[in-house]
Amino acid sequence: MLKKYRVTVNGQSYDVGVEEIGAGSAPVAPVAAAAPVAAPKAAAPVAASAPMAPSAASAGSIKAPMPGTILGVKVSNGQAVKRGDVLLVLEAMKMENEICAPADGTVSQIRVQTGTTVNTGDPMIDLA
Repeated sequence: MLKKYRVTVNGQSYDVGVEEIGAGSAPVAPVAAAAPVAAPKAAAPVAASAPMAPSAASAGSIKAPMPGTILGVKVSNGQAVKRGDVLLVLEAMKMENEICAPADGTVSQIRVQTGTTVNTGDPMIDLA
């Protein structure tokens, strides 16, 4: 039985069909990619559960991807970090979001501390 759903990812809506497969059913042919549809005007963009790190081109300053409160800083000044290392934890909308290094580098300045409230775009950590 094919069930139809509308899924919204980062503000973009997709209509998808999902078929339940029982233990004794035959294999099903692959389904073509879902086609995007216009999101309803009343729908607010959905925040990602884990914020995307800035691109490597902007590795100099790690900025807050959303408003929130710093729960913990996981690095120290002068510390070498690798791409993907957790730099700090940001609480936003009652969710803990790990902010990771977008590229290899060295922490040159930490601009926040535990308990600091940040707004979208506020610089948090500088990497060299």
